[in-house]
Amino acid sequence: MSAPSGFPGPSAPPSYEETTGINVNYPHPYPAPEPGQGLNAKGMNPPPYVVQPGPVPNPVTVQTVYVQQPVVLYDRPVQMCCPSCNKMIVTHLSYTSGALAWLSCGGLCLLGCIAGCCLIPFCIDALRDVDHFCPNCKALIGSYKRL
Repeated sequence: MSAPSGFPGPSAPPSYEETTGINVNYPHPYPAPEPGQGLNAKGMNPPPYVVQPGPVPNPVTVQTVYVQQPVVLYDRPVQMCCPSCNKMIVTHLSYTSGALAWLSCGGLCLLGCIAGCCLIPFCIDALRDVDHFCPNCKALIGSYKRL
């Protein structure tokens, strides 16, 4: 089948350079590759780059820390792990005269109990401060102050 006599035959579409107006006779804007270098898939040379060695990683040490809940000390023995000897213990109690015993003594003196009755608060454990000791290593673990 031939084209009708008045019409020219189909031809290839114009090239990219022809449609964009780039003059193909100009020298190439990028340097031509050297004979030993090859082109990548897109027809361009990759830019040269230097690989710098990264920092040498320091060895990581992992330390497991067990955090013990703070033990609240009152006027009763407490079962706990002694922070000094690391043994499971029940604390030993020791009573000392604190602020509440002295204030109670002063209050009884103001009420007229000066013949020795004002010294009764020093004999009542419920009015004295409590010191908690480890029965194993005898270390002071803590104190409970009434006031």
